[in-house]
Amino acid sequence: MKAVFQMIMTRDRHFYKTFLAIFWPLVLQNIINLSVNVADNLMLGAYSEAALAGASSVNQLQFILQCLVGGVTGGLTVLGSQYWGQRRIEPIKKLSSIAFWVSVAFAALIFGACMVAPRSVVRIFIDDSEVIDEGLKYLAVLKYTYIPFAVTNVLLGSLNCVETVRVSFWVSLITLIVNVLLNLVLIPAYGSAGAGWATLASRIVAMIYVLVFVAVADKKLRLRLRDLASFDKTLSIDFIKVSAPVVAISGMWGFSNAITAIILGHMEMSKAIVAANSAAYTLYNLFKAGSQGAANAAGIIMAKTVGAGEYGKVKEYSRSLQVIFVLIGLVAAFLLFITKDLVLSMYELSPEAMKFAYQFMLVLCVCTIGMSYQMPTITGIIRGGGDTRFGMFNDLVSIWGIVLPVSALAAYVFKWPPVAVVACLNSDQIFKCGAAAFRCNRYRWVKKLTRDEA
Repeated sequence: MKAVFQMIMTRDRHFYKTFLAIFWPLVLQNIINLSVNVADNLMLGAYSEAALAGASSVNQLQFILQCLVGGVTGGLTVLGSQYWGQRRIEPIKKLSSIAFWVSVAFAALIFGACMVAPRSVVRIFIDDSEVIDEGLKYLAVLKYTYIPFAVTNVLLGSLNCVETVRVSFWVSLITLIVNVLLNLVLIPAYGSAGAGWATLASRIVAMIYVLVFVAVADKKLRLRLRDLASFDKTLSIDFIKVSAPVVAISGMWGFSNAITAIILGHMEMSKAIVAANSAAYTLYNLFKAGSQGAANAAGIIMAKTVGAGEYGKVKEYSRSLQVIFVLIGLVAAFLLFITKDLVLSMYELSPEAMKFAYQFMLVLCVCTIGMSYQMPTITGIIRGGGDTRFGMFNDLVSIWGIVLPVSALAAYVFKWPPVAVVACLNSDQIFKCGAAAFRCNRYRWVKKLTRDEA
C-alpha cells in the first residue's frame, strides 16, 4: 500500500509547499465569506422564518452574480497564471482591465433589473406573499452591494494570478467582523432590511481595503488606475476564448441554483422547504470551502506549470492532486455529519422545516465526497491546464440535460417527498466523478494559452 501511494504521490516538496501556501488562505477566505452567510441566516432565522426564506430567495441573485464574476476571474486566473509562469506582468495587467469591466457590467445588469422590477424578480424564486415582502425589504438595500462586490473580487482575482492570496483572507475577515457586528445591532431593529445594510457596509469596507492594498502595498502586479483604462485587442480575443466557457459554466451553475430555488419554492409547504434548504446548504457550503480552495490552488499551480513549459510535472502533479481531493472530501463529509445536529439546534425553525433540514443534510453528507473530487478536478486541474470548455459541456449534459428536468418531474409530476427532490438536484455531484476521472487521466487538457513575446 505504501509503495502504491508513493507511486501516485509526487515527492516534489516544492509542490506541497506551493499548494499549501495557496490553499490555506483561500480556504480560510471561503470559510469566512460563507460565515457571513451563516451569521445572516442564523440571525434572520432567529428573527423569523419568513425573513430567512426571503433573504435566501433574494440571495439567489447574489449567487448568480457571484458565479458570473467567478467565471470572469476564473478565466483571468487561468490565462494570467500561465503568463505568471513566464514572469510576464504586462499581459496580466491588460487582462485584469478586461476582466474588471466585464465584471462591473454583469453587476450593473443585475442591479438594473432589481431597480426596474424588484417584485417581479423576487417572485421568480418564491410565491409566498409574506416571504416576498421580507425579500423586498432585503433587496432594497442589497442591490447596492453588487458593484462593490464585483470590483473587490476581480481585483482579488488579479492578485491571485501572481500568487498574492493572503490579502483575500484579510478582506474576508474584515468583511465578517463588520457584517456580524452590524447584524447584531440592525437585525433586531430592522429585520431583513437591517441584514441588507450590514452586508452593504461590509462590502464597501472590503472594496476600500482592496483598493488601498493594490495602490500601496502590492509589489508584484503593481496595477494602477491607468491600467484599468487600457485595452488590448489581441489579448481581448484570447480572454474571450478562454473565459467565455468559464463564464458560461459559472453562469449555468448560478442559474441552475436559481432554478433549484424555483423548484423548491413552488412545492407544497414551500416556506418550510426553502428555510430548511437554506439552513442545510449554509453548513454544506461551509465545508465545501475546502474543495473550493483546493480547486483554486490546483488551477493556479497547473496554469503556472503549463505556462512555464514544465510538461513533465503535469501528470505527476495531477495524480497527487486527485488523491488530495478525495481525502478532503472524506474529511468534509465526516465533519458535516457530526456537526449537523449542533448547527440545526441554533435555528428557530418550524417542526416541518427542521425535519426537512435534517433529511437534506444527510443527502449532502454523501454528495460532499463526490463534489470534493469532481469539482476541483474539473475546475482546478483540467481548467488550469488549459481546457476551459470541458466543464461547460459536462454541465450542459449533466445539469441541464439530466438533473433539472428529472428534478422538476420528481417535484411536480411524480410528487416525490422533498428529500427525494433534493437528492435528485444534487445527484450530479456523484455521477460527474466518472467523467472527471476519465478526462483528467487522459491528459488531453494540457494546452499552452499564452502568446510568445514580440
